[in-house]
Amino acid sequence: MSDPLLHLVLFEPEKAGNVGNVARTCAVLGAELHLIRPFGFHLHDREFRRAVMDYLAGVTLHEHANWTAYQASLPAGARVWAFSAHAQTYHTRAGFRRGDHLLFGPESRGLPSWLREGLPALKLPQPGGGRSLNLAVAAGVAAFEAGRQIEGW
Repeated sequence: MSDPLLHLVLFEPEKAGNVGNVARTCAVLGAELHLIRPFGFHLHDREFRRAVMDYLAGVTLHEHANWTAYQASLPAGARVWAFSAHAQTYHTRAGFRRGDHLLFGPESRGLPSWLREGLPALKLPQPGGGRSLNLAVAAGVAAFEAGRQIEGW
């Protein structure tokens, strides 16, 4: 895809089902998916294939060996937004632009502090409490809000 709406970036994802569901979100939004190793599963796992169904053909998938390799792949001027329950700013206040990268951490621990401290960080509202949302749900909520801001849906 030459001009994707967004890039959804999963740092060291652990659950095949979540990644499959994020891939489906990418397919329906016209977003690209970036996966930063190591993964807690294999891309040919049955759980991943079941979650992604036949949507993977519609997704531009980028695999990166590590955070450094991902950063090296970024074009000049790329904006990366780190999503974290520790952030102070809500995602609705970000002012997303076409081509932004939305970064999410692993399911069990979220983004490490060394990574999120170097990036603009956003959080999703959780008025009912709880530690965090499921990765696929959080990525979907953030991606659709970004799309709304960009496209005016």
